[in-house]
Amino acid sequence: MMEEIQSYSDNYRSSSSSASSPTSRVPSGSFFYLRKPGSLQRPISFEDSPEWEDSEIDVRMEGGDSIHLATDTASPSLSKLNSGSLPSPLLPESALVTRKVAGASVVWKDLTVTIKGKRKSSDKVVKSSNGYALPGTLTVIMGPAKSGKSTLLRAIAGRLSDSAKMFGEVFVNGSKVRLPYGSYGYVEREDTLIGSLTVREMLYYSALLQLPGFFSEKKSVVEDAILAMSLGDYADKLIGGHCYMKGLPRGERRRVSIARELVMRPHILFIDEPLYQLDSVSALLMMVTLKKLAGTGCTLIFTMYQSSTEVFGLFDRICLLSNGNTLFFGETLACLQHFSNAGFPCPIMQSPSDHFLRAINTDFDRIIAMCKNWQDDHGDFSSVNMDTAVAIRTLEATYKSSSDAAAVESMMQKLTDKEGPLLKSKGKASGATRIAVLTWRSLLIMSREWNYFWLRLVLYMFLSLSIGTIFYNLGHSLSSVAVRVAAVFVFVSFTSVLSIAGLPAHIKEIKIYTHEESNRHSGALVFVLGHLLSSIPFLFLISISSSLAFYFLVGMRNEFSLLMYFVLNIFMCLLAIEGLMMVVASIWLNLFHGILTLLCVHIVMMLVSGYFRMRSALPTPIWKYPLSYVSFHTYCIQGILENEYIGTSFAVGQVRFIPGVQALRASYEISSERNSKWSHLLILFFMAISYRILVFILLHFGIRKALFTCRLYEVRKNSTKAR
Repeated sequence: MMEEIQSYSDNYRSSSSSASSPTSRVPSGSFFYLRKPGSLQRPISFEDSPEWEDSEIDVRMEGGDSIHLATDTASPSLSKLNSGSLPSPLLPESALVTRKVAGASVVWKDLTVTIKGKRKSSDKVVKSSNGYALPGTLTVIMGPAKSGKSTLLRAIAGRLSDSAKMFGEVFVNGSKVRLPYGSYGYVEREDTLIGSLTVREMLYYSALLQLPGFFSEKKSVVEDAILAMSLGDYADKLIGGHCYMKGLPRGERRRVSIARELVMRPHILFIDEPLYQLDSVSALLMMVTLKKLAGTGCTLIFTMYQSSTEVFGLFDRICLLSNGNTLFFGETLACLQHFSNAGFPCPIMQSPSDHFLRAINTDFDRIIAMCKNWQDDHGDFSSVNMDTAVAIRTLEATYKSSSDAAAVESMMQKLTDKEGPLLKSKGKASGATRIAVLTWRSLLIMSREWNYFWLRLVLYMFLSLSIGTIFYNLGHSLSSVAVRVAAVFVFVSFTSVLSIAGLPAHIKEIKIYTHEESNRHSGALVFVLGHLLSSIPFLFLISISSSLAFYFLVGMRNEFSLLMYFVLNIFMCLLAIEGLMMVVASIWLNLFHGILTLLCVHIVMMLVSGYFRMRSALPTPIWKYPLSYVSFHTYCIQGILENEYIGTSFAVGQVRFIPGVQALRASYEISSERNSKWSHLLILFFMAISYRILVFILLHFGIRKALFTCRLYEVRKNSTKAR
């Protein structure tokens, strides 16, 4: 692997050093587009265009370290498809694997994207962009922050938000159709992975969610994805670490995110910033891996802010943006020529991407103004000696009038004139399969992550023992009624407040869902049912352990049926609380705001639960109706007290007895009907179901807007930090 990287780097150094001046721009390797000396203004030769009759490619992967394209002898034109690909060293023929991959071309024509912000007017984020991507090649969309890179990538993939409008056309294999499910993969900038799973488990569960068929058939797909992304050494390691175990490095986590999309074996792969937050070595290793992946016939389109010289040498084509305008589209060395022809030659010792961004990034004007005195003493700060706005207009005008732009238009016309094979959906896993997979995966996650339920179990036991010892052995006299009511109220209220400890885990689950839903791997109903089924055993374990400790320490009535009702009542209460936490997590997706919201809700429910003031004495508007009737504290406490005191009596003197309900009226209001406790239990059950229905509605109808808002916030935050 390292020898191959070195050969790629040497190949580019020899070509980039000769590209610094417009008169000597002949690279030494076959990777870049070759122009004949003295023909700088001639259009680019596009002999590598695909012919759709020959869309099947035999891909030979030798040992996992090199990938070669072997075409059919009857298809000589297809050998030109990847004429710009990197050569790979040959390995022994003992590990030869042959697979056919169908290529897909992508063309975007006059693509304009407007996003409506807080103002009534809409801003053009992308303006009349033209370009294309061919099978077996790497096409990079590059530009400074807020230049429209990610928006253009989402527009090509058909994943724009509801607030964005797209004008223009996108062609896939010459046809203007929407990409079907399974034909493409989209990798977000931020890695959303499950840290408590191993790499192989993560990919296997992703394959089960995405692909139809039997479980055993998907193991080979997972192994292929691991091999393609060079994750063999990390396949059985936990992604995020566990207890004392260290998690994967950031570069390997990025590889897992890409491999998750490869289990569908997509024709087209979109990646938003594949080198995001990677060091130079990890970035180079990642790009070499992606170059080999493109060699299998897959079309790769990705965004990038900037790159090193070695990484830049691996690109096939570059789309350069600035403020939504396309300043260049074409081969990488042709971009260097374009800048040189416009009057901005790249210095020999400077990275091409740094040179491009320096010329078109308006933020550098402020830096030059700050460093003007230093420049006067030490020379020019950069090779670009004009205002950035002027440089952008010069580059844009030069490109529009160049033969390169005309050649791009010619190639786009050629790709769209003839329609190729339509990409077809590979099918989805059934709803029942997805529910089963999500349930089992959630069970595995909950059992491994100590802060999901195990920490809460310890805290619940500590709370139950603390309350039980404080109210130890109250007895069954008339004087113990008020104290027992206080013990029950404290137990239910503090138990509900303590459940907030599970909010971070719920937010993480919903973030994972948003990623899977955006790629249509999951659905709102599937997620809600899977999470509900997986949480039931853990909630029941918490309820029975804490209930037993409290029940016997306080000295409740020693009957098995009454004990089982107490456990069931606490379980239903916890189930309703979990649903409430899911609702809050779905609304905010922010830990701080979620904790504040839950604390306020629990405090209000405690105030109207009938302990501090009888429900009949509460102010009718708001506090009694509707708050006291939507408080699960009320029904939980009433059910426990009815279970304890209905059917009992207390002696007053030697002859008179009063029923337990009457003795309780001074401290709490309960119904005198013997079956009322079951109605309260049923209400708690309906509350738990209602909260899940609300979660489904929020996720199904509101998650796209919330997700887009979070992405905009992250992009602005990261761009601010970069400045």
